[in-house]
Amino acid sequence: MPTQLRRTRRFAPIVNTLVATCLTGLSPVAAAPQILDRTVLPLAVETVGGESEPGLTYKDSEPYRVVRNHAPAGAPNVVIAMLDDTGFGAASAFGGLIDTPNLDKLAAEGLRYNCFHTTALCSPSRAALLTGRNHHDVGYGTIMELATGYDGYNSIIPKSAATIARVLEGNGYSTAAYGKWHNTPLWETSADGPFDRWPTGLGFNEFYGFVAGETNQYYPSLYHGTTPVDRPESAKDYQLTTDLANHAIKWTGYQKTLAPGKPYFVYFAPGATHAPHQVGREWWAPYRGKFDQGWDKLREQIFARQKSWA
Repeated sequence: MPTQLRRTRRFAPIVNTLVATCLTGLSPVAAAPQILDRTVLPLAVETVGGESEPGLTYKDSEPYRVVRNHAPAGAPNVVIAMLDDTGFGAASAFGGLIDTPNLDKLAAEGLRYNCFHTTALCSPSRAALLTGRNHHDVGYGTIMELATGYDGYNSIIPKSAATIARVLEGNGYSTAAYGKWHNTPLWETSADGPFDRWPTGLGFNEFYGFVAGETNQYYPSLYHGTTPVDRPESAKDYQLTTDLANHAIKWTGYQKTLAPGKPYFVYFAPGATHAPHQVGREWWAPYRGKFDQGWDKLREQIFARQKSWA
């Protein structure tokens, strides 16, 4: 963890520069002449037309038109998948035994991230990922259930630390979070609120999932936005991960239909592979016996496959 802390602090200025660069679509040097300043949120309201001095009546006046904030031309859709308790070498894309065919395709094209850092805990890793800051800087030196009154451990993300969703939403993105949140102070997690530190208060237009560290995968404690909801009663062989994926797919379909030129950001964080380990037989049966050789032998095999890519 000390190494991770040092690296996070050292890379923070670089991350900030990259965010500004991506949002402007220009290099930091060339960003100065832009008309719309995307380095400060909320963006200024743009207007076109109209008269500086309106007449005495509407017949004598020409109103201006408000220009809707939009993302830079060519801004990509962004999807982040967050898994709990999953080792670096678990997926087949990184030498592991868990089949991830789509990740394998991306890896075969050269898209294989191998600079892996984690705080080794749920809430802190999420807070660091979503804000781009050291987890202690945003109140998450530990999980939210163990928060204390000390700086860096109070589970309160300060308003000075915007999430990725807040930055992208403020720059014309549609934003949604699905699954596990685990970044709201424990005393604010009921339907009574307040809700400014729920996903919808931190930049996400849409949220469907659970706010605690874990939930039953067959009968989950769910919220849609800030409203408690029941699992779909009509669902056959219900499992939460499938439900979350269906909601995410449906939402992205809406975005493509209603605003085809508007990019979206999806933060997908299912309960997997955190406890409780509840998954259907069709998912676990194919792996029966594949791990019988034990951890030490598996580690050697996985590491050998990783080194063969170098």
